[in-house]
Amino acid sequence: MTEQQSAQPAATGSPRWLSAVVLGIAGLFYAYAVWNAVAHLISMAQSGLTGIGWVTLLFGVVFPVIVFVFAYGIGRRRRAGELALVLLAGLGVVAVFWLSLIGYSILNLSELVTSVV
Repeated sequence: MTEQQSAQPAATGSPRWLSAVVLGIAGLFYAYAVWNAVAHLISMAQSGLTGIGWVTLLFGVVFPVIVFVFAYGIGRRRRAGELALVLLAGLGVVAVFWLSLIGYSILNLSELVTSVV
């Protein structure tokens, strides 16, 4: 007796280079968010920051990195298109957080900065 093996099609995912390109392009957008947060921190620190100011603005620097790592962890075993969607959703979360941080730092300037000019 011969056994017939049913040929099941292997699950074809995206090539690794395509996922790497998606990850690299998204990484540039996340790096831009970090760069903006560092620039905002430096400009606010020139006036002197309070303790809550340092905590708030440093979290603004770290938050895009946390979201990028979390989004990569969710999408790393998926296809390139799905990875791109997860990273794009994370970038949307970063953008909303960034706008909230800018609004908070403008409205509560006296709490974040020691000497308001």
